[in-house]
Amino acid sequence: MYTVLLVEDHEMNRDMLSRRLTRKGYEIIIAEDGKQGVDLAMEQRPDLILMDLSLPVLDGWEATRILKNSPETKNIPVIALTAHAMAGDKEKAYQAGCDDFDTKPIELSRLIEKMEAALARK
Repeated sequence: MYTVLLVEDHEMNRDMLSRRLTRKGYEIIIAEDGKQGVDLAMEQRPDLILMDLSLPVLDGWEATRILKNSPETKNIPVIALTAHAMAGDKEKAYQAGCDDFDTKPIELSRLIEKMEAALARK
């Protein structure tokens, strides 16, 4: 069983995605802002991180940069999630260190394919 850290500030998205991934056999850890996400990643060392980009306290871009610059967490795959798929967001996510990118609303089968590919590369 893989452990996934879901960093998402929107309660409805957090609840829906965590329930659906749990049913698929993933163990889910939840963070509600970027700082909490960084802290939990350092403490729990999940297999994969799903990182919302628009977060309070510390945005997803900066949280990812911190994680990718830390020897303890740099090899954990990070998939960026955003509802704001504006031109340049995808490139900005990759520049921050994200391993992949997906848009909201989440299409679960597409996201799981990306998660499985990232875990296989790990």
